[in-house]
Amino acid sequence: MKKCLSMMVAMLCVSAAQAGEVSVAVAANFAGPMSAMSDAFTATTGHSLKISVGATGKFYSQIAAGAPFEVLISADDETPAKLIVEGFAVPSTQFTYAIGKLVLWSAQPGYVDDQGAVLTAGQFAHLAIANPKTAPYGRAAIEVLKARGLGDGLAPKLVTGESLGQAFQFVATGNAELGFVALSQVVVPGKPVSGSYWVVPPALYGEIRQDAVLLKRGEKNPAAAALLAYLKSAPAKALIHSFGYGP
Repeated sequence: MKKCLSMMVAMLCVSAAQAGEVSVAVAANFAGPMSAMSDAFTATTGHSLKISVGATGKFYSQIAAGAPFEVLISADDETPAKLIVEGFAVPSTQFTYAIGKLVLWSAQPGYVDDQGAVLTAGQFAHLAIANPKTAPYGRAAIEVLKARGLGDGLAPKLVTGESLGQAFQFVATGNAELGFVALSQVVVPGKPVSGSYWVVPPALYGEIRQDAVLLKRGEKNPAAAALLAYLKSAPAKALIHSFGYGP
């Protein structure tokens, strides 16, 4: 009996010694799914996540300046590719983990119709978007407004958040009547949808292909490699799909 207990303790010690932590920069639209899969990732791999949430463009600047991130979960496919070219990310590790979907959302039930006609009516004071210079969803929002011929007319009503998370908060708190956010922020598994929203037709904006990449600082960290592998697993893909992302 004592021998068995000793072996169990030894195995636990080895497991603890092998467990690591990965510092991951996560695009604001993917904060919910990343948080939701954190426990499962740890249970499966023994590793833990240190999550930082923000705008992809800002993460690029921070990584280039030496920020200690080991994995980037981006809101686009351009930033990871650029980091590889510039030597900040590991070649051949970039892959698409999700296709993002843009929605026009209001915290008020019945405010946004299923065709987005509320934009043309213009009976609102503020329309929130993420910064189009740093956030892919912000760029997509501008594309939608231009496609609808509303770019110039609604420009004075735009309220720009530093990240998609901040744009969402502008709407959630009522500081903006409506805003362009990610479907993943509105449709959360296990929770009732609040307010009203319009899923923007993909034809109105460029495909939001979201890629992940291993950064140079995480090249020798097994926990970083484990996270990228887990994102490709069936359980992770199912969870990502449940948040409204395309495959």
